[in-house]
Parts: sequence; C-alpha cells; structure tokens
Amino acid sequence: MASKNAILLITLALFNFMCISFAFDTTPLQDFCVGTSQFGACKDPATVTPNDFFLSGLHLPGNTSNPYGASVTVVSSTTVPGLNGLGLTFMRADLAVGGFFPPHFHSRATELVVVLEGSMEVGFITSYPQYKYFSKVLNKGDVFVVPVGLVHNVRNLNKGNSVAMVAFNSQNPGITNLPNAIFAAKPAVDSGYLAGAFQLDKKTIEYLQRKF
Repeated sequence: MASKNAILLITLALFNFMCISFAFDTTPLQDFCVGTSQFGACKDPATVTPNDFFLSGLHLPGNTSNPYGASVTVVSSTTVPGLNGLGLTFMRADLAVGGFFPPHFHSRATELVVVLEGSMEVGFITSYPQYKYFSKVLNKGDVFVVPVGLVHNVRNLNKGNSVAMVAFNSQNPGITNLPNAIFAAKPAVDSGYLAGAFQLDKKTIEYLQRKF
C-alpha cells in the first residue's frame, strides 16, 4: 500500500510540474530568436539587424472611430520580430470619450495597465463561487494588474481621450471578447439555450445574435 501511495504521489507531482511548465511561455535557450513569423523559425543570426528589435510610432493616437470608441496599437512578435520567444506583448490603448473595451479575458497572460493620460476604470471578476468584482478608477501615472484568465473590463471616465500602456507576460496572450464569443459564434449557439442561461426571452437573444 505504501509503495502505491508513493507512486501516486510521484505521478501527481509530475503532473503538477507539467501543468506549471506549460502554463506560461518557455524560457529562451539562446540570446534571441528573431522570428520569421509569429511562431516561425529563427532568422539566421548573421542577418539580424537592430531594426528587428525596433518599432516607432507608439506616440501616435489610434483610430477610435468604431462602436467601442477604442483602439489598440500592438507591439508583439508580429510587429517586432526580436520579441519572438521572449514572452512579452505590449500595446498602446486609446479610449475616446465614452469609449470602452467590452468584458473579455486573456487565457495566457497577466495584464499590467499604466495610465498615461486621462482617467479610466479597470476591473476584474474572480472565478466561481465568489464572482467578486475588483475595480479601481485610474488616473495619470496609476498602475493596475489583472490576473491571468480573469474576466475584466475597461472604460474611459475622462471628459477627453484617455491613453494607457498595457503589458502582457506572454508572446500570445489570447483574447476572448465575451459578447462576441457568445452572440457572434459561428455556427450560432442555440438561442433557446442562451435564453435560459441569461434568463432572457428568446427574441432578445436572437436580436443580439443578429446585432453581433
């Protein structure tokens, strides 16, 4: 019995180690691996130039003329090939008056928000069973952290535009916008099921599915 327990303990420990090892981006095994695509092979080091680690224009505001009044300018391995394999994504977020990012989550990264201009509310919701909402109104110079995988929201509270810089500890954070995922899925999720899940009538659900 003791040997069986020992084997079970070792198996669980190995499984836990594997889960941890696959939870975040891997540690680089060389100085750099300038990617030929987001997840492509490494460029020949002899052909690498400083431009592979460089991007300009992050001081320029993004185009917020959309239904959300929001825009992101992304710095990732697709725009800066030298970021490939380094486990980092960065972006500038612009919010017009009344602008917002809908409830969403990043399945592979923790998010760190630094407000550069204006004022915005950032909040996240913990998982079952608490579903507790943690939110802060952030002003210029404030920082807020959103833990990996948790649903969160961002909205502009300023009378003018607001700007933030956002960092993710993953080369591919992933993003799932909940309204789009639920109501714009193809093929569509059964409207009767969604009506029951949201405690709404079926016509309202079908309207939302058409709208998204």
